[in-house]
Amino acid sequence: MNQTSSKTAIVTGASSGIGLETARALRAAGYRVFGTSRKPVPAADAAIRMLACDVTDDASVAAMIETVFGETGRIDLLVNNAGFGISGAAEESSIAQAQAMFDVNVFGIIRTIRAVLPIMRAQENGRIVNISSVMGLIPAPYMALYGASKHAVEGYSESLDHEVRGQGIRVVLVEPAFTRTAFDRNLVRSDTQLDVYDLERAGRDHFISAAMKTADAPEVVATVVLTAATAAAPKRRYTAGSKARQISLLRRFVPAGAFDKSFRKEMHLPAVP
Repeated sequence: MNQTSSKTAIVTGASSGIGLETARALRAAGYRVFGTSRKPVPAADAAIRMLACDVTDDASVAAMIETVFGETGRIDLLVNNAGFGISGAAEESSIAQAQAMFDVNVFGIIRTIRAVLPIMRAQENGRIVNISSVMGLIPAPYMALYGASKHAVEGYSESLDHEVRGQGIRVVLVEPAFTRTAFDRNLVRSDTQLDVYDLERAGRDHFISAAMKTADAPEVVATVVLTAATAAAPKRRYTAGSKARQISLLRRFVPAGAFDKSFRKEMHLPAVP
């Protein structure tokens, strides 16, 4: 019998893309997998139990956790994948739009974690994997709010890991770069468009479109999530894909001035200091 065959996993945002492929990888590894989506959707894989859960709603999250625990008696793994991005200059988004995104990308993670921690603590065992992004490591011009949400996830996750490690629980980050999903097509446009940003915004859109053509398959990220979920002594963060590893290394070891110059060139931003 597979060593994970009696374990239960929850994957948020599992209707497609990284979430779906992660759910499939975990199921193949022997987990009993529950996937969530904001609205009820037909299961893309019969082996994955899909539940409706709005991560911006406390009651919805509590009901989902109650259903999973009621059916299995334990929750061994939580993969927080639900999220979305906003494309546009930072000042082009209203406060309401920024809050709506943070409510999913940051507070959604906080809600699900708060709901599972008492269960994992009682078990004296549990693993939480938060899907971050390389945009949580580097600047994200014209996606500043999305980048800010991922920076928040990075800080929250690493801090929380220190708090709960003594309870048998580990919190781990997985950081993909661009991945071949519907992410770019589902980007929400900033709700106020300012003429001053038109040219550079268009350049950023072109960059994303080109990057998606050579992006990693979601299965690449799913494989890394499985490693993060099952490692006996997990690392704090795992990059997913060669591009993500390259970016992480450059950010850590290249001098700030050189990184800034190279970064602006790659992003098609003017060569100004």
